[in-house]
Amino acid sequence: MTLDASRRVVALVPAAGRGVRLGESTPKAFVPVGGSPMLARAVDGLIASGVVDRIVIMAPIEMIDAARQLLTAHAPAVGSLPVDVVAGGAERTDSVRAGMAAAPEATHFLVHDAARALTPPALIARVTAELTAGRHAVVPGIAVADTIKSVSAAGDVTGTPDRAGLRAIQTPQGFDAELLRAAYAVDLPVTDDAGLVEAFGATVRVIPGDPLAFKITDQLDLRLANALVAESAADEKAASAQVVPR
Repeated sequence: MTLDASRRVVALVPAAGRGVRLGESTPKAFVPVGGSPMLARAVDGLIASGVVDRIVIMAPIEMIDAARQLLTAHAPAVGSLPVDVVAGGAERTDSVRAGMAAAPEATHFLVHDAARALTPPALIARVTAELTAGRHAVVPGIAVADTIKSVSAAGDVTGTPDRAGLRAIQTPQGFDAELLRAAYAVDLPVTDDAGLVEAFGATVRVIPGDPLAFKITDQLDLRLANALVAESAADEKAASAQVVPR
């Protein structure tokens, strides 16, 4: 939690997406990774970062009770700060609007995808630190490894941008609350919140992201996430076994 009483960092977690590409029968945020729903892991990371004052989850209206039950079962971790669940919308922007409306006290927002369930708490803290230092919009990004082509509707290459200046953007995306509210008052077609404030005319700062903050979108991503959780658990077990009682 933040130490500055005048600063209120509220994390908004859109969890209303259906996750069609993942091919599961339940909304994506409720699909388990290593035995725990993505949503629970995302909430754990936000709490562990130590920089969030409140979390607002935007869930499908029919899953609100399920989300609350999940959090109740997760009580030992969630008990350290308020976590609320509100109804999300048909589009991501609708969900974020609902989350902002539920948090009028916020001075800063972190918008964090539940599907980035393995995001390290340290990355969340670094985004927030940039906001504390006076940045109005901060996003994590990682360098693009592949060559990128722009392609026409007919399938012809129209250009090859220099990948040295490209970044794949992750979450959490951090914003001054007044800026994000003002940007959302303008209805613009964008794919992320940073794009919205860019279109609004604000400068967005990009900081180094983390490979573990990848978005679980399809079955290959889910297999990778499960393997990483299993490997981490095995490492922890091995480390515990090496501790010799005195």
